[in-house]
Amino acid sequence: MATYIFGHTTPDSDSIVGAISLSYLKNQLGEDTIPARQGEINPETAFILDKFDHEAPELKTEFAGEDVYLVDFSDLAQAPKDIKEANILGIVDHHKLGDITTDAPLECWIRPVGCSNTIIKQMFDYYGIEIPKKIAGMMMCAILSDTVIFKSPTCTKEDTKACKELAKIAGIEDYKALGMEMFIVKSDVLSATPRELVTRDFKDFNMNGNLIGVGQLEVVDLSVFDTMKADLMEDMKKLKEEGGRHSVLLLLTDIMKVGSQLLVVSDEPEKIENAFNIKLDSNSEAWLEGVMSRKKQIIPFLEKQF
Repeated sequence: MATYIFGHTTPDSDSIVGAISLSYLKNQLGEDTIPARQGEINPETAFILDKFDHEAPELKTEFAGEDVYLVDFSDLAQAPKDIKEANILGIVDHHKLGDITTDAPLECWIRPVGCSNTIIKQMFDYYGIEIPKKIAGMMMCAILSDTVIFKSPTCTKEDTKACKELAKIAGIEDYKALGMEMFIVKSDVLSATPRELVTRDFKDFNMNGNLIGVGQLEVVDLSVFDTMKADLMEDMKKLKEEGGRHSVLLLLTDIMKVGSQLLVVSDEPEKIENAFNIKLDSNSEAWLEGVMSRKKQIIPFLEKQF
């Protein structure tokens, strides 16, 4: 029976490419694995898959009785509903250690770097396995995405080192130009519905019994949201009620200005204000100067409040 490898719900490029790259590595090591995904492919990831002519992982949302590896998450809130009935063989992640537990020892590669694919590159090096050109290109793009072309405070020397080495394997000289091309695709929000935008890169977090949903949209020009903020806020209110959430936050991140406009729908907006030492305006918005990372600059501060 094959082992499934997958990332979090509403997958981003790191979780999709991570499933592909880790599955290839495990198969080379003699395991029988299949890359999978819990949700739909976003435009940026579709661009990466098309660029390197690779099919998307299998869509699968139930894993009871299956052997699995988790990539890019270790939180129950981002796992399939039946994850406790699956046999978790390992976790590869670059976030804080979540609340998933196992009955048996497991393989863990959890490192404080900017991208899970940086860790998977280190795993390839550790095992002495050659990375195929196309997979190297996808891994490089995943790192550029997660580190916002090295602008994110989560970016480390290990990420830049891995990205440069992967670019060499993939035969790509100007990898930063490809990264910008990728972010321009990511910035195309006009053809999407409010729900598609709010949930495009959305994660739930259980904070002391309170379900907090945090989405993020990264663009090269924040003005694209000028005419759609009201619709985004309305959908955030619906999403909050539908999921029984305490709060829904949406980060509109401008990668050129290096900062984020924060939109908030919350039962206790004062907790959000206290978390970031801000005052929300009449539209429940605030500018967060220099904030690029949900993982490092948003979640830890929310957790302290809850």
